[in-house]
Amino acid sequence: MSRYTEEFDHLLMEATAAKRLKVSPRTLQNWRIKGVGPSYIRAGRMIRYRSKDLTIWLTANTVSSAASAIRAA
Repeated sequence: MSRYTEEFDHLLMEATAAKRLKVSPRTLQNWRIKGVGPSYIRAGRMIRYRSKDLTIWLTANTVSSAASAIRAA
């Protein structure tokens, strides 16, 4: 299987991406408008998310309690 095919196979519909992130599809829509959510693909009116982009976004937005303590100091 080529890399392109693997990436295409991992495209998620908005509802599935929302379910994986434990948020509503409306939340994902609001995040897109504000530019704060995970990266997405737009093809016409179709919106898709890559599984790896959800993981990258979650990792980038993970805050440890130690980091929170340092910021508060």
